[in-house]
Amino acid sequence: MLGNFSYCNPTQVFFGDDAVSYLKDELAKFGQNVLLVYGGGSIKKNGIYDDVMAQLKAANKTVTELSGVMPNPTIEKLREGVALAREVKADFILAVGGGSVVDYAKALSVSVHCDDDPWDKYFDRFEDVTCEIVPVGCVLTMVGTGSEMNAGSVITNPEKKLKIGHVFGTEVMPKFAVMNPKYTLSLPQRQMVSGMFDIMCHICEQYFSGTDDNTSDYLAEGLMRSLIHSSRIAVKNPQGYEARSNIMWTATWALNTLIGKGKSQDWMVHMMGQAVGAYTNATHGMTLSAVTLPYYRYILPEGLDKFVRFAENVWNVNGDGKAKQVIAEEGLKAMEAWMRELGVAMNLTELGATEDMIDGIADATLLLKGGYKPLSRDEVVKILKASL
Repeated sequence: MLGNFSYCNPTQVFFGDDAVSYLKDELAKFGQNVLLVYGGGSIKKNGIYDDVMAQLKAANKTVTELSGVMPNPTIEKLREGVALAREVKADFILAVGGGSVVDYAKALSVSVHCDDDPWDKYFDRFEDVTCEIVPVGCVLTMVGTGSEMNAGSVITNPEKKLKIGHVFGTEVMPKFAVMNPKYTLSLPQRQMVSGMFDIMCHICEQYFSGTDDNTSDYLAEGLMRSLIHSSRIAVKNPQGYEARSNIMWTATWALNTLIGKGKSQDWMVHMMGQAVGAYTNATHGMTLSAVTLPYYRYILPEGLDKFVRFAENVWNVNGDGKAKQVIAEEGLKAMEAWMRELGVAMNLTELGATEDMIDGIADATLLLKGGYKPLSRDEVVKILKASL
């Protein structure tokens, strides 16, 4: 491995079908006033809300509820949460939901005591946290984002048509994550497969960078193989605990920062996907799947050796006697076939994007330089048009 890095992940994980039983003792480590954050209310229908409230009651906490966090949390919702957290003097934020809810909770944690507007400070100027942070814990109900064990937060500004992510320091990571695979079994199929592709995309964003022999790449390949295997089982039997538990654990390791160490990292699929989301409000994983193949086919010549490795080591493409280009292309064809098995979006048109949106989406796409081919705006436009 080349380069220098440090690694720290302070999040404690409680995993398994009895994971919620640890919640009472964990809550005892934090203050009295708990802000319970969740989404549209599905947790009240599937029993998760009752499980969590029983633990909060057993811990003798004063609970204020903040519901209605949407799949693409908005800056307006964040400002609403800041006002409520200040009003009730929240000592702790407990996020119960998927990545959007956990992302929202982290953004809230660094905004409650911030004198600046959170959008301006964190998602426009990308400044570091300079205020007191309200600690966060989470109970995960959907897998894909890895938000339960990282410091990232993505917030949407509908007025500006921007969807921006900020990766904070380790002090913003959840203090603990309760991960019961059974809590994910009530998800609709579309959300389940969207999360699966988000996992794959997180791994690829880190994997498709660098040319050195890197331990992180071997870890990434193992995670991808595990995901492919378990996802094929899960789409046929969504209630199967073993496959869903493996997917849940893979999602965490895909983006808890470990496999990105020693890597420059790409992240352009996410930059384009998030910009699409800002315009369409489409499901995050689907915005990624819609642009992935056109992007990878575009950069393939510059990252040819890694795409060959991807084909052979992840998709079991037999490269004997074949040119590198052919092997690499067969790998992407195998990936495409798997995506169709899952039923994810294969183009932007499915998500409501139109050609007249392309320039705006390109303008909203942050240009990063960690991948094999740093893009210009014109190249982003070309890839987006190929994704329609």
